[in-house]
Amino acid sequence: MATNSTSAAKHGQCLPVTSSMCVTGSVTATHNFEVTNFTQLDGMGVGKFVSSSTFSIGGCDWRINFYPDGNKKENNGAFVSAFLYFVSGTSAGVTVEFSLSLLGKDYLSKQHMYNRSFPSVCSDRGLPEFIEKSQLQELLRLNGDCFTIRCVLTVKVPRTLEGSHVVVPQPNLHQDLTDMLKNGEGADVTFSVGDQSFSAHKCILAARSTVFKAELFGALKEKDARCIKIDDMEPTIFEALLHFIYTDSLIDDCDSDRNASMQQHLLVAADRYGLDRLRLMCEAKLCQGIDVETVATTLALAEQHHCTQLKDACLGFIASRDVLGAVMKTDGFKHLIASCPLIMKEMLDKVAAVWSE
Repeated sequence: MATNSTSAAKHGQCLPVTSSMCVTGSVTATHNFEVTNFTQLDGMGVGKFVSSSTFSIGGCDWRINFYPDGNKKENNGAFVSAFLYFVSGTSAGVTVEFSLSLLGKDYLSKQHMYNRSFPSVCSDRGLPEFIEKSQLQELLRLNGDCFTIRCVLTVKVPRTLEGSHVVVPQPNLHQDLTDMLKNGEGADVTFSVGDQSFSAHKCILAARSTVFKAELFGALKEKDARCIKIDDMEPTIFEALLHFIYTDSLIDDCDSDRNASMQQHLLVAADRYGLDRLRLMCEAKLCQGIDVETVATTLALAEQHHCTQLKDACLGFIASRDVLGAVMKTDGFKHLIASCPLIMKEMLDKVAAVWSE
């Protein structure tokens, strides 16, 4: 006679057991879509749009569609519309959360947020009435007829794991090193920067920077290697430099697109201490934030510190947007001509080449 599972369990027999686990991971990233020369797009027609480049987040491809005259006929072109569009990828079981924001050079001159969750990936979701055109005019006036649409997107993807699995937490080395920097435990060197002091660890500094290695352990070793004075640098910049050395990331104040001055000074510090990755990160941030007021000082900086990509971005901005006249009126342009007089020829050659196309 067959023995059913219930009676087998009552007699203490071991039943076969299988298991599985649902693990949901999420990825969050930001894409900035800059819209320039808006007046040339205005009037292209309701339902017509321009698109950002395709960007990948969470195993899916996306783009931002921007409608200069809106996507609804009943609004009669009074609003602009912005949508997040799903291009391709595995969408089964995926949920998304995202926000759309309107940015100007003064960070959030105007902000219109759209934040929703969806049970599945749809073709497009967004704001038909992103902002009324009458409200957009002031932002355009302050930003040289341009603005940026920022999309912050979180993609949540569930996965089913079979059998017994150990869930490994995310790496936290950067947090451990941040805590060590903050509490000063085991610190063996102090830096005096302006009116502030910073404690640090020689071995970490030497491992990250060949300049620090030479100053702390090499032939250029300071006489008193336990207390070193740093000249020609603001305390906030040195703090950001230490933060990068310990965490390999930008400090929050410098990670914002609006803080061009801090990014410029940090680039100089990175070049001074041979931190190439930090220098390139600052270059990338400065490239994203170029505007009429900052382009001249940024170009001077790029020329002095041999930042080829940043230099090309500045020259391209001046040439492609017909803004040379406005740039020449800024104080930064006077500094540029005084510190890098030869750059004027390159600038005019670039403008001439673009305008002759």
